[in-house]
Amino acid sequence: MPDNHLLTELNDRSREVFRRVVESYLDTGEPVGSRTLTRDMSEKVSAATIRNVMQDLEYLGLLGSPHISAGRLPTQLGLRLFVDALMEAGPVDADDRSRIEQTVGDTTDTGQMLDRVGGALSMLTHGASLVLMPKQEAPVRHIEFVSLAPDRALVILVFADGRVENRVFTPPLGQTPSSMREAANFLNAIAEGRTLTDLRRTIAEEIAARRAQLDGLAADLIGTGLALWDGDGPDSRLIVRGRSNLLDHELADIERVRELFDDLERKRDIVRFLELAEEGEGVRIFIGSENKLFSLSGSSLVVSPYMDSDRKIVGAVGVIGPTRLNYGRIVPIVDYTAQLVGRILSGKKG
Repeated sequence: MPDNHLLTELNDRSREVFRRVVESYLDTGEPVGSRTLTRDMSEKVSAATIRNVMQDLEYLGLLGSPHISAGRLPTQLGLRLFVDALMEAGPVDADDRSRIEQTVGDTTDTGQMLDRVGGALSMLTHGASLVLMPKQEAPVRHIEFVSLAPDRALVILVFADGRVENRVFTPPLGQTPSSMREAANFLNAIAEGRTLTDLRRTIAEEIAARRAQLDGLAADLIGTGLALWDGDGPDSRLIVRGRSNLLDHELADIERVRELFDDLERKRDIVRFLELAEEGEGVRIFIGSENKLFSLSGSSLVVSPYMDSDRKIVGAVGVIGPTRLNYGRIVPIVDYTAQLVGRILSGKKG
């Protein structure tokens, strides 16, 4: 993080040049030259004067030049300073707020609601959205697998508190109705009084002890189905939507985009994702190499936690995209969405 004392080294003219370079970059992604800035400055100054100011900003590490004699771009340090000290993020736009609220709808299924939230965030921000679902700790009463198609199945969880969760997942190839029943029977036999975390902890031991009683497909089905709710490793508590949007942005190169996709597909470091959000209330912004969650250093992550009725952080929502995100618009959207999710999960209105 930059020290905001850098701002004290900038006079009004330097601040304006810096702000205009960053805003232009966020809008176009292109370097900005001195002649372009002379047309927009609040005071009449020569291109030579602006070039001198830009050189000073480059010396401070706030601007960089991609090519000799080219215009300037903000550095990661410059973007961080802009976001922390100069960016103006107002309230969420009324149209954006309305679209988020309409997308959430009146569903009582938490997973479905959060899936819709992810879709809305991706659509509104044109980035990839990340939604970390709350970890459910109520004891499991009943588990059932339902085949929907050769490559799609549904797992239904009934909890002791009456809540029902259902998720579509990809079953092992060649699964049969009998193997699905066998998997469900096995889980129901050990589920009583156990939370999903407890189940996950004991399943490996149970499968090892009773593998001879289960065919391979049933064992694989158990692992596939329960992985959707396990909070101790890579799992689908992390909902990712809009990965293809990242291809629309001018990220460094296609190989780095593939690396990001691989990271998202593996959903690794999910615990770290929540830790990032828990380090402070409200929206947090990670720019470039500050973003340790994914290997793609040319990206930014805007993330905010949401809380339950006890003001305990139980999950997070976020948007990932190129470093030239429209932070002023996306930050209020992420913040509002996190607050809305928290109100819904707490049973509050408004």
